[in-house]
Amino acid sequence: MHLPDGLIPLWQAAIYWILTVAVLALYMYKLSKTEEKEKIIVNTAILAAVTIVASSISIPSPFGVPIHLFIIPLVVILLGPLSGVTVAFLCFLVQFLFLGMGGITSLGANVVTMGIVMSFSTYYFYKFTKELDDRLSIFSGTFMGIIMATITQVVILLIAGVATLEVLMATLVPFYLFVGVIEGIINVFIILSIFKLKPELAKVEQI
Repeated sequence: MHLPDGLIPLWQAAIYWILTVAVLALYMYKLSKTEEKEKIIVNTAILAAVTIVASSISIPSPFGVPIHLFIIPLVVILLGPLSGVTVAFLCFLVQFLFLGMGGITSLGANVVTMGIVMSFSTYYFYKFTKELDDRLSIFSGTFMGIIMATITQVVILLIAGVATLEVLMATLVPFYLFVGVIEGIINVFIILSIFKLKPELAKVEQI
């Protein structure tokens, strides 16, 4: 889902960068107001490192295109949506600089899709279903976060005039439906295991 440089007109890329900077500024403001600042910074740094490594690993898929897990929904469920956006930004920046994934002008658009939209969609779907069942809430949060990010990327590419709606729906949506199911199942096992082994993490302040 990493968009490279050159796909999006610069004026559109600038808008996505402005949105990204605004949300990162909100994160810094919220962080400055919390009493658990150091703990949040440490947890965010650890999960950012995990996300950079884990999301860079290619996993074979039946579609013939390798899967890269997002990890962002896991970060959101543990640390909150603004932390998810921050981890996404750090991850995409490092992956661009050292792995050649994505781009610098397109980084804002990538953060909007896989950072802002994915994080807040995951968070609210997770919270909405949390009272029903833990497994359902983790799966639905992860799945819907990925689907909403996919829809957002389709819209961004349509606005940029890169491809038609029919082509984007036929190529992106089926693949990321599959990814959403796989990552949703994985997150159920990982997050429930984390909460079982480290129950205090379920009570960490989120931002």
